[in-house]
Amino acid sequence: METAFDAKEFCLNLPSQPGVYRMMNAAGDVIYVGKAIDLKKRVSSYFQKRGLAPRTQLMVSQITGIETTVTRSEAEALLLENNLIKRLGPRYNILFRDDKSYPYIILSGHDFPRLGFYRGILDKEHQYFGPFPNVGIVRESIQLLQKVFRLRTCEDSVFSNRSRPCLLYQIKRCSGPCVNHISQQDYREDVKNAELFLHGKQTEVVESISEKMQHAANQLKYEQAALFRDQIQALRRIREKQFVDSGKALDADVVACAVLNDGSGKICVNLAMIRGGRHLGDKSFFPQNAAGYDPSAVVEAFLAQHYLNRSTPPLIIIGEKIHREALQALLTEQSGHKTVINQHPIGERRVWLEMALENAQLALKQMLSRQASQEERIQALQQALDITGLSRIECFDISHTQGEATVASCVVYDNFSMRNSEYRRYNISGITPGDDYAAMRDALSRRYLKVAEGEGKLPDLILIDGGKGQVSTALDALTELGLNDAYLLGVAKGEGRKPGLEQLVFPNKKKSLQLPRDHAGLHLIQQIRDEAHRFAIQGHRNRRGKARTSSSLEVIGGIGVKRRQSLLERFGGLKGVLTASIEELQQTEGVSRALAEKIYKELH
Repeated sequence: METAFDAKEFCLNLPSQPGVYRMMNAAGDVIYVGKAIDLKKRVSSYFQKRGLAPRTQLMVSQITGIETTVTRSEAEALLLENNLIKRLGPRYNILFRDDKSYPYIILSGHDFPRLGFYRGILDKEHQYFGPFPNVGIVRESIQLLQKVFRLRTCEDSVFSNRSRPCLLYQIKRCSGPCVNHISQQDYREDVKNAELFLHGKQTEVVESISEKMQHAANQLKYEQAALFRDQIQALRRIREKQFVDSGKALDADVVACAVLNDGSGKICVNLAMIRGGRHLGDKSFFPQNAAGYDPSAVVEAFLAQHYLNRSTPPLIIIGEKIHREALQALLTEQSGHKTVINQHPIGERRVWLEMALENAQLALKQMLSRQASQEERIQALQQALDITGLSRIECFDISHTQGEATVASCVVYDNFSMRNSEYRRYNISGITPGDDYAAMRDALSRRYLKVAEGEGKLPDLILIDGGKGQVSTALDALTELGLNDAYLLGVAKGEGRKPGLEQLVFPNKKKSLQLPRDHAGLHLIQQIRDEAHRFAIQGHRNRRGKARTSSSLEVIGGIGVKRRQSLLERFGGLKGVLTASIEELQQTEGVSRALAEKIYKELH
């Protein structure tokens, strides 16, 4: 096969050692990164083998240069390969989106441990349970643990400064350790049972609580016995709802790969998490550049990209045969405990794998259904606007409260889906409060300045949440940047601001367009507009909350930096200060009775 450089001579000089190779095209871009136990054999194989897959043949035809890095071992090569793939994103490598760290449940190491949500680096001071596949499952689990074990969830600053129990105590979601409504020993018992529950030892928890219930009943403490009875019933209901419960305190991840057999090359990898023998949930991944690869290659790429530099369970169950030795050794060294990749599960583990595979196939079908719906919407909008090649849409919205804390949002829709990682917010300042036109001009100028300087390109369509005034302002801003070819469209709210009555406003045109309420193109516009609105409001509320936390106390005479800090620390933030009585305010260091009365009066 002809190539753009002398491959034979290059391969002759390669060492027979482990390492990583990077293939480049004429533009100097890295198009593929690979690892090898023997660099000479592996790289040579691309130019000696016949019957290469069409995708590989296409890649080889574009190679104009190869760079190699020798490593001390295959495991080291694997680590370097993974880092390069994540950093460079080569077009011929299978790419998985690098998610943020997974959420955990934390039980803090305090005298009265706090139950809470945690995401970040784990340390030895606290106990962590998880990881969980998504935030929703963590929140739900914390609520269940609150109902059963009534552990505190408040921050330390709030806990150490309470003088009366909070609402959670009133609704029986906390036992009130902040005001000594439960002894440290009894609270520790609840913590211990919560730990057992999170480790999957539900039977032991039920037995422990049953003993305490019987003991309370024998001592004629019927109210306390009834509380233990309610705990047992709640635990049994939770166990009944659990889809998978092995009865063994096993931690494992199950990875299954489904390929759509319609020639599209669509692939889904499903990750199911088993912790303490319980199925916590699953997460589906749709890799880029995976068409043409077999499931084994996809699973191997997933394991490397997903688990390197991340905590791993002791067991990973897969259904494909891969080269696992180097990866197992690396994951074991990284996690500090033995990690086994099981390629041939049997019994219950095979059931878990089949469940994960079924979920992967279902996720593929759902993804295709969503994509078909989005394709229909794009085509309908193209037809309505009489344009072609519509793929990327960016939408802007402005949010403020009577001019306070103005925030502009920009959300991105591209290739049939919202692109959350590309969303941007712009804090607007230096304008007349409440001037939406000036805010819109500022946001668009900042957004597209780099495009005007030659970096990147304009989207196919720019949506503006607003009418003729906002569209005219947006047009002026883009014209000033020399971006006269931008396609602008305003989305003006209809009569009574009812969905379905929106008017589509074009720049330099008097007549607007109103699409039928059931028009697929209108539904796409509404979807993107509503997302921009949500993102703007969220940013505005965050900015306003930060501003008000400090400014509300700053305007009160006699409250300097130290007193303001003491108040916020004592009551856990401005919200706690607002709910505090005069007597509670007076207990803060440096706050007299007269000043406490003044603070109370100013804040109410």
